[in-house]
Amino acid sequence: MKAIDAYFLEKEEPVKSYLQALREIILHHDKNITETWKYSMPVYCYNDKMFCYLWVHKKYKQPYIGIVEGKKIDHPQLIIEKRARMKIMLFDPARDIPIKTLKKILKEVIALYPK
Repeated sequence: MKAIDAYFLEKEEPVKSYLQALREIILHHDKNITETWKYSMPVYCYNDKMFCYLWVHKKYKQPYIGIVEGKKIDHPQLIIEKRARMKIMLFDPARDIPIKTLKKILKEVIALYPK
């Protein structure tokens, strides 16, 4: 089994299913998005440039998407915390994924990268 698949499978429900759903949404958002394994986590690249990753917040125990160039995007769902460049979008696994909001943010992020 690949490390990237093990990452998702080792999580407890409902976080596991939530992360897997986020993975599918990201991968199907654009044909130029690829998934790789870096820094012991699933990382998503747009035209080979890292643009986001999936992780679970240590304090809140909630899944989130880390946006590499998050500082360049102004959206109320994105949190900067103590990061200089990145912002995160936290998700409550007891609630439905806000797909429209997520796709809007992904579109804004991808627009920052050369075609």
